[in-house]
Amino acid sequence: MSNTAYQIVGGNPLHGEITCYGAKNFATKAMIATLLGSSATTLTNVPPIGDVEITVDMLRSLGVTIHWDKEAKMMTIDPTTATDAHVRQPHSGANRMPILMLGALLHRFDEVSVPMLGGCIIGARGVDFHLDAIQDFGAKIIEGTEGYIAQKSRRLKGSHFHLKYPSVGATETCLFLAVLAEGTSIIENVAIEPEIMELVTMLRAMGAVIFTDSGRQFRVEGVKELTGCTMNILGDRIETASWASMAVAVDGSITVHGIRPETLGNFLSSYRQAGGGFELLDYDSIRFFRAKKPQAIHLETDVWPGFSTDWQQPFAVFLTQAEGVSVIHETVYENRFGYLKALKKLGAEVQLTTHCLGSLPCRFTGKGHEHSAIISGATPLTAVEEPLVIPDLRAGLAYVIAASVAKGTTILRGVPMIERGYGDIIPRLTAMGLKIQKIDFQ
Repeated sequence: MSNTAYQIVGGNPLHGEITCYGAKNFATKAMIATLLGSSATTLTNVPPIGDVEITVDMLRSLGVTIHWDKEAKMMTIDPTTATDAHVRQPHSGANRMPILMLGALLHRFDEVSVPMLGGCIIGARGVDFHLDAIQDFGAKIIEGTEGYIAQKSRRLKGSHFHLKYPSVGATETCLFLAVLAEGTSIIENVAIEPEIMELVTMLRAMGAVIFTDSGRQFRVEGVKELTGCTMNILGDRIETASWASMAVAVDGSITVHGIRPETLGNFLSSYRQAGGGFELLDYDSIRFFRAKKPQAIHLETDVWPGFSTDWQQPFAVFLTQAEGVSVIHETVYENRFGYLKALKKLGAEVQLTTHCLGSLPCRFTGKGHEHSAIISGATPLTAVEEPLVIPDLRAGLAYVIAASVAKGTTILRGVPMIERGYGDIIPRLTAMGLKIQKIDFQ
């Protein structure tokens, strides 16, 4: 583990403005999508975060030419210089991009190999859906101890593929496979998160023919060639929800720039219900604040348009400051509540249960996973001497929010985990009045 840590002095309201970065969950996927083009693509509003760095390294290891102006947040990717289709470099196991490369690279090479996947340990995120789709489109999969090999002997052929669960990553793989496959593809039970629809827009701009319907279905007419395009990375709705939750939790006021309000969906309704207030300042700026005394609510995570699983960690910190008993029923990942142990150390009253405390259909019913949380509030949070170790990316920012609420000085270890998704947050949070600095921790 890195010796770098955050030292945060909390317990005071925060006021100010912050610009959210481009969405991690689209930026990295857009970078993979450029592999489908016969010419260079330019991406704008590219976030300066660790996961983008990792994906750049992977693409360059294949011979892809990348020019990244970090100050201008602009990146040009030329896939035509790629000479290798075997991902093998030090960061390859650090996130989940390699599995998406299989589908994209198969149109350019007859054999593609990627290593085992990395990323946050928040539950089983198997690759079966990806591998099944690749085989359905006409390729052969070989699984080894070190990774996966995909092979084809001819152009991929369109498929009628039904996803067993509306997985974001598997939907992206299906799109990458279908756009250049021969014939028509029908993809059913797809994910429709804002980042997915943004990817559809990008692929259309590259020349893909993709039709959507009123249900979770895409119809894709395969084309022989895609070209590069220029695409802006939309603002990060996950990051924005974190700053919104922080504003209420510390009883402050935070204006977030660079976010489309419609991408926040049901978050805004739950936020209002629990006592959060927001004011639309213009098309892409929102001020978040505490509108009334926070009140307990019942939350259930779900695929879009439901309440995002990535919103629930910062929202849980918000709910520790709400009067009454709140319930969070997690239906997307079965191991998402590990971060609550840290909140308990800071003084939160939290219980976990294996029961489904909600009405939504849940894959984890009767399987023994602690996937429902009961939060009793309001409870004051107080810093502890023992450093808190960040367990995963999204929980990392929740820890920062909790440390901002807690009176006293909190030490957070696992800084690289946060910076994978949020970059260097210190200048942006310092500008809002948070006492935060990096220290060397022995």
